Amino acid sequence: MNPRRKKRLTIVLAILLGIGISVGLMLYALSQNMDLFYTPSEIVNGKPDGSKPEVGQRLRIGGMVVEGSVKRDPKSLKVSFKLKDRGPQVTVTYDGILPDLFREGQGIVAQGVLKDATTVEAFEVLAKHDENYMPPEIAEAMDKNHQPMTYSQQQTQGEAQ
Repeated sequence: MNPRRKKRLTIVLAILLGIGISVGLMLYALSQNMDLFYTPSEIVNGKPDGSKPEVGQRLRIGGMVVEGSVKRDPKSLKVSFKLKDRGPQVTVTYDGILPDLFREGQGIVAQGVLKDATTVEAFEVLAKHDENYMPPEIAEAMDKNHQPMTYSQQQTQGEAQ
């Protein structure tokens, strides 16, 4: 092989190796930032396909804040509350300012890390927009697992609040 072809081959191989390493690093970074969505029932019992989140895994959890479960630390911004979706309850701890729309009985989505089988340490809490809004993930999970409320049940619940 003449020197000119050898040099071209070396350059092409170096470029392909650089592209391969770059793609590998991007895929690794994307896999580290993936947050999977779970409901409280799925964290406790596992998803229908048998997968269950592991302790230390980043995840998103959505559900309704249980009435009377919000506990605030008077000396800091720490707060803990329970979430449910008509099944088991999961405790969420959060250190920060909660959204203005956050209150008991409302739907929320929290992003955080699973600390143990029923505790999530959140680094972000998002509250729903208004009475009629429910995050799509929560609505889909509740529809899959449970019978949806009829219009008259929704009206009765709205009047009770």
